[in-house]
Amino acid sequence: MARAAKRTFRCTECGWTAPKWVGRCGDCQSWGTVEEVSAPVAGGVTPVRSGTPARPIAEIDVEAAQASPTGLAELDRVLGGGVVPGGVLLLAGEPGVGKSTLLLEVAARYAALGPVLYVTGEESAGQVRLRAERVGALAPKLYLAAETSLAALAGHVDEVAPRLLVVDSVQTMSAPDVPGVPGGVTQVREVAAGLIRLAKERNIATVLVGHVTKDGSIAGPRVLEHLVDVVLQFEGDRHSQLRMLRAVKNRYGPTDEIGCFELTDSGIVGLPDPSGLFLTRRTEPVPGTCVTVTVEGRRPLIAEVQALVAPTALPQPRRATSGLDSARVAMVLAVLEKRVNLRMGAADVYTSTVGGVRLVEPSVDLALALALAGSHTDLALPRGMVAIGEVGLAGDVRVVSGLQRRLLEAQRLGFTTAIVPADADDPVQVEGISTVGVSDLGQALLTAFPELRR
Repeated sequence: MARAAKRTFRCTECGWTAPKWVGRCGDCQSWGTVEEVSAPVAGGVTPVRSGTPARPIAEIDVEAAQASPTGLAELDRVLGGGVVPGGVLLLAGEPGVGKSTLLLEVAARYAALGPVLYVTGEESAGQVRLRAERVGALAPKLYLAAETSLAALAGHVDEVAPRLLVVDSVQTMSAPDVPGVPGGVTQVREVAAGLIRLAKERNIATVLVGHVTKDGSIAGPRVLEHLVDVVLQFEGDRHSQLRMLRAVKNRYGPTDEIGCFELTDSGIVGLPDPSGLFLTRRTEPVPGTCVTVTVEGRRPLIAEVQALVAPTALPQPRRATSGLDSARVAMVLAVLEKRVNLRMGAADVYTSTVGGVRLVEPSVDLALALALAGSHTDLALPRGMVAIGEVGLAGDVRVVSGLQRRLLEAQRLGFTTAIVPADADDPVQVEGISTVGVSDLGQALLTAFPELRR
């Protein structure tokens, strides 16, 4: 007699299993995510002959898995060459950041290689057509469909036979005979599984748009990120035109690259050299500013840190930051107070970056400290100077990674002097730029502001 399948309960978020139902997952601690699944007992699986037998790995054809360029160099840079046939890419970002505009541009450019199907579940076909006309994304082989049913989407795929499929967005699609509302955990999981199965069987490069929650994570079950091949995060401040694309997961390329774009009224444009966006063009040095070189992925970027230290009449001085990590700003302020005796406890402190860039790398500490000290003493840094280094709680200036690349980028943009961490074991020399090694914050202040020696 065949043995009955035993009851098993699995968390839809992390995959944790339990022999009985519980309200809270014992692994990820999520509430209401444990559902019953049917699983055969051990030893109850009957072997069947596969239609595609296993072959030696050296005999596998790799030509069909080669990446195809999308036409946007910055996107190809992040993907590692382009989209892979049969690969599934998930693009997530906040509302209004420009996800649909980016993918419409990609679809129009990729249509030069073959049919492209763009399925929208959030807008009507007419609305997408108007945007495509505005950004110049009209192409003869770009097909557009407004659908929210997975079955209807599969029908369009049969008719068009696209090389690239764009689904905007996966949270608006619904699968037939699956309980739950569109965007729910069960629906998103089943829709994503169906789209991935369709992409693998038809060898179609597929791009899914994903919504994000209030804390910035991708909406839906966590298993969605595990199922897809590539996860991209599209970031940007809605008050700025700069947009950055980061790879969170990439089975076909690196995850330490970023792409820079500029969102304009006429579409989205790649920025192969975005360093100039993060600098203020002025004729004379101003106290409270310092230029540094940060590394985003493998790309060095010149950025400017600004600080304003002003007396206050409030019992509790203000501390405001924009584009910087507030915890690191508070730490640098404490180090300046304790180690170099710059009293800022009775002053308002405002810190920000130029161009809307967000700097969270520890190598920005030294530039932040010099900007704060310059504003406090009303002294300006010399022209053509950059500062790179991490500041420790003891007031020491620590070595950062990729110093050679950072100095080469500074030299390329015309900077002549760099204050860097003292590293006697491996001195860095770049032609055209003189480096001054400092071991602590006090030495850095005397190097940047010679007037303090008097």
